[in-house]
Amino acid sequence: MDLILRGGRVIDPASKVDAVLDVGFKNGKVAAVAPRISESAATERDANGMIVVPGMIDLHTHVYWGGTSIGVDAVPIARRSGTTTFIDAGTAGPANFLGFRKHVIEPAPVRILAFLNVSFAGIYAFSKTVMVGESSNLMLLDLNECVRVAREHPDLIVGVKVRVGRGAGGASGIAPLDMAIECAEELGLPLMAHIDHPPPTRKEVLERLRPGDILTHCYRNFPNSLLRPNGNVAVEALQARERGVLFDIGHGFGSFGFKACRGLLAAGFQPDAISSDVHVLNLDGPAYDVLETMTKFLAMGMDLAAVVAAVTSGPAKAIRRPELGTLAVGSPGDATLLDLEAGSFTLRDTQGETLAADRRLRCRGIVVRGATWPAA
Repeated sequence: MDLILRGGRVIDPASKVDAVLDVGFKNGKVAAVAPRISESAATERDANGMIVVPGMIDLHTHVYWGGTSIGVDAVPIARRSGTTTFIDAGTAGPANFLGFRKHVIEPAPVRILAFLNVSFAGIYAFSKTVMVGESSNLMLLDLNECVRVAREHPDLIVGVKVRVGRGAGGASGIAPLDMAIECAEELGLPLMAHIDHPPPTRKEVLERLRPGDILTHCYRNFPNSLLRPNGNVAVEALQARERGVLFDIGHGFGSFGFKACRGLLAAGFQPDAISSDVHVLNLDGPAYDVLETMTKFLAMGMDLAAVVAAVTSGPAKAIRRPELGTLAVGSPGDATLLDLEAGSFTLRDTQGETLAADRRLRCRGIVVRGATWPAA
């Protein structure tokens, strides 16, 4: 063995495992998971008292750092949050994906995969002072270019991304979504749909989404919230889930509210994926990273195993990469070590509401490709 993590509480929802176990890695893969691995390893770490989970996947991030105004550097976020796989949610479009691949993805010490923005330029004008929705100009949506680039990079592109709503799409309404769905159908890939303020409405968006497509920003407050004033879940959301549409948090800078979250959780509507939507405007709060977002769900009463599933097996299913998000023998050798720190913590949503918490998740170590990272 190259590395053994000994005696941690292993939570691997994909394998239906929640027990104190050793986890061994060899040649960049998970080699053994057992109550006691008898052989020794070049490196061994005592994980007693820690929670060992599959390498965490943040389904919604913006990490085209240096190439776009919205992008942030994935490396320091990975170190503090325990994220081993970042899914970039459409920062790059067909015009600049090659630069994203060469200058950011390939040199990165952690895995970066991507949804390709249907807009040719990707998210090209996003800052505190300049904000132009890339879906507001339909001349930027060239479907042939989207399909071409996605086919040229099948190892990295996991789906198509579109942002609709008054902020991202201006007066273009539902048209960018219909165009993006056409691309996704041609490619046989899932679509991730952003929705902000109407138009279009959540009903118009949800009724169009196909099985396996993803609605992000699903726990936003009014308007376009999935929570009705009477505390029920919107009928179109229940119908969409029934036919296989997936629901992603996408915390972000303006898309996550405790009010909606409490109501939807109380109604039994849990997210399929918990993600940060980390970008240049929320890197220093309120989103920070996926670990902070997970802590918020724990504080609202979501079960730890369900929270772990929403950053491992849930997003792995969403991007159709089932080999990720698990510690099954033979899977890629990524793992995250966590613990629960007791204390007094104040958590914030994107609307300014605060929530008191008496514990928070903390990263205690990362395994990438079967070795501790950063190297000791």
